[in-house]
Amino acid sequence: MTDDKAERENDHPVRSGLSGHCPRCGRGKLFAGFLQLAKGCDHCHLDYDFADSADAPAVMVILLAGFVTVFGALIVEVTYQPPYWVHAVLWIPLAILLPLAILRPLKGGMVGLQYKNKAKEARFGDEGHE
Repeated sequence: MTDDKAERENDHPVRSGLSGHCPRCGRGKLFAGFLQLAKGCDHCHLDYDFADSADAPAVMVILLAGFVTVFGALIVEVTYQPPYWVHAVLWIPLAILLPLAILRPLKGGMVGLQYKNKAKEARFGDEGHE
């Protein structure tokens, strides 16, 4: 493996993060578990210590999945007026499966955004204040 920057640098770190790959090279694994980040890329050896997506992916999941579920339930109720058991059969599985399906890509995308924008943890202290 060479250290040529042109070979390692990825043009789309957010897209790589969304797909669960290293934001720098686009080849290595980003996750060690379902939501646990790996310690680093096994291909380009990027250290993932910079990445802290915090609560942003969870908030986005709540907003997106909640909107889809509630909007869908309202449309079905107004259009068809089905019995309550139909709503339970439709919306409870969706409310469980949709967040599980989009949480990992959103977390990877957030790590990709952090890499792309060179985001760092906020530092509070004397320096930088006027």
